[in-house]
Amino acid sequence: LQDGLTRIREVGKGGGINLDLGEPDGVDRFIAAAQDYFGGFDIAVVNAAIPAQGVTTMDAEALRYAIAVDFTAYLATAHAAADVMQDHGDIVFIGSVSAHGLGGGSSVYAGMKAGVAGFAEALRKELGPKGIKVCNIEPAKTGADFQYEDYSSQEQADAINAETMLRAEDIAVGVHYVLT
Repeated sequence: LQDGLTRIREVGKGGGINLDLGEPDGVDRFIAAAQDYFGGFDIAVVNAAIPAQGVTTMDAEALRYAIAVDFTAYLATAHAAADVMQDHGDIVFIGSVSAHGLGGGSSVYAGMKAGVAGFAEALRKELGPKGIKVCNIEPAKTGADFQYEDYSSQEQADAINAETMLRAEDIAVGVHYVLT
C-alpha cells in the first residue's frame, strides 16, 4: 500500500487504507475512509479478488469467503458508492476475462466474475439514467502476489516482459481511459 501511495503522490493526490472487503464492515470502512479523505467522491474503482478453485475442491468456509470478496463486495460497494454519488459519477469494476473462459478447476472464480459482468451490465442500465456511469474492465492474467501459487515472481516478470501477462499499471491505463 505504501509503495502504491508513494507512486500516486509522485503525480497527484491520493490516500488509502488496507482492509478486507470480505469482512462484514469492510465496505463501510472503505466508503467512510474515501469520504473522510475526499469529502465525498464521484469515482469508485472496485477491484477485489482472491483466487478460488472448483466448487468440489473448496470447503464451505473458503467458498463463502471467496464469494464475500469476489462478488458480494462488488455489489455492496456499488450500493454504497451510488448512495454517495446520488446523481453523477463513475463506478468502474475490475472484473476478469475469466468470466468467459476458465476451466472446471476454477469454476467458482469464473462464476463470480461472470456474476460481476452481469451485475455491471444491469447496473449500468439502472444507474445510467440517474447520471452514474458503470464500466466493467476485464483484464486477463495480471502479475500479482496471489498468482504466486501458479507463477513465481520471476515467472511473472518474464511473462510481463514477454507481454503475455499484464501489469497493474496496464489496468490503471484502462481505468484512466474509460474515465476520460
